[in-house]
Amino acid sequence: MNGQKTAVSDPYFPANGDSRYRVHRYELALEYRPGPNRLAGTARLSAIAGRAPLTEFHLNLAEFKIGRVMVNGRAPHYTHRGGKLRIRPAKPLPAGAAFTVEVHWAGNPKPVRSPWGGLGWEELADGALVASQPVGAPSWYPCNDRPADKASYQISVNTPSAYTVAAGGRLLTRTTKASTTTWVYEQPAPTSSYLVGLSIGVYQTVLLGDPGLGGVPQSASVPAHLLARFSRDFARQPAMMRLFEELFGPYPFGEYAVVVTEEELDVPVEAQGLSLFGANHVDGARGSERLIAHELAHQWFGNSVTIADWRHIWLNEGFAKYAEWLWSERSGGRTAHEQAAAAHRLLASQPQDLRLVDPGRKLMFDDRLYQRGGLAVHAVRCALGEEAFFRMLRDWATVHRHGVVSTAAFTTHVARYAAEPVDELFSAWLYEPALPALPPAPPARPSAPAMPGYPPAGGRPAGRTSA
Repeated sequence: MNGQKTAVSDPYFPANGDSRYRVHRYELALEYRPGPNRLAGTARLSAIAGRAPLTEFHLNLAEFKIGRVMVNGRAPHYTHRGGKLRIRPAKPLPAGAAFTVEVHWAGNPKPVRSPWGGLGWEELADGALVASQPVGAPSWYPCNDRPADKASYQISVNTPSAYTVAAGGRLLTRTTKASTTTWVYEQPAPTSSYLVGLSIGVYQTVLLGDPGLGGVPQSASVPAHLLARFSRDFARQPAMMRLFEELFGPYPFGEYAVVVTEEELDVPVEAQGLSLFGANHVDGARGSERLIAHELAHQWFGNSVTIADWRHIWLNEGFAKYAEWLWSERSGGRTAHEQAAAAHRLLASQPQDLRLVDPGRKLMFDDRLYQRGGLAVHAVRCALGEEAFFRMLRDWATVHRHGVVSTAAFTTHVARYAAEPVDELFSAWLYEPALPALPPAPPARPSAPAMPGYPPAGGRPAGRTSA
């Protein structure tokens, strides 16, 4: 697969990740006490050495106290400084050998400092949440922190029983003993470390849609006083799911959950099978509906189809932005071309110094990358035509399901569906900083009527409290 050609280290974050091995499973057992913000954990990693014997390797982990480290049941030599746990096994691991690593750690978790503020574990007024993109995962567990190293996860969290624990994946068990409850979640799909989501808070659990109708199970954890507003704001998420499955292919995971925190968040945060929203994203007037669509679309673009390294972030954000426009187009709002024209006017008034391919660490979360990424996808639609574009889009998400991709993989993929060469199109939109002209609107798509079954603005609530 295209994504196998990854650099030794991510060019934007060279201190994160180690390509000399890969992890295929994490088993995390955590105890968290919200009052003192105290976290104690045990991680068991099942990994495979690369093409050369492994005399040493490293994990990324913040400055916790290390209790014990084991490799294949034996104590290795290790050092822990500067967010790196460097491990030298008692015996070198042969090339291609399977091995296990066990790490025990404890301390007071806090966000990792970054140019965008704190990342990872964030203590809330009453609970905690994890928002790790791009390099916050080591703030709470030891990991090979690079997006291309995807693994399955089992996460067990023991916390006081008043709190709800939400994580990406299926809830296997919830066991209460005395005053604490242990929640165990399983995420079998390959998951990047930055996409492991977790939220601990005082919530009510609601189910979205009608579980009796089948489809993807959807749930939410919401503060009780926000339920009425939430019910209106998220009422159309089940319809979004149906539309995106039609356009992008089957939902790539077993379930989808959202969390609304008591506190405000600058932006919502996607995780694998889970999205986190702030109280400010719930206004009772569907004011953040485009963000609901954006985070849901990331389950296909970013989470299932994952970038090889952070130079390709436009593949995550451009497609999620375009999904916002597709949702608007198919739910009675502005067409994608109208949305693209508005984005083009906005970008035309701003500096022309951003290249979608390899924007640099400083600009990787610049709003212009999101807008121009959406425009680039729209330009592909205009060039291919409706039938070929939507076939290309669905195939991209299907062929690379649970895989790792790059911009080069995408341009090669698109060329297979084009009647004319697309080299100049990609050169202009992806590689040159100057903003190209907005392409003419694509012809109407007769086979794509508006999605039926949307509740009206004052329609039925989105969820019901679960038992």
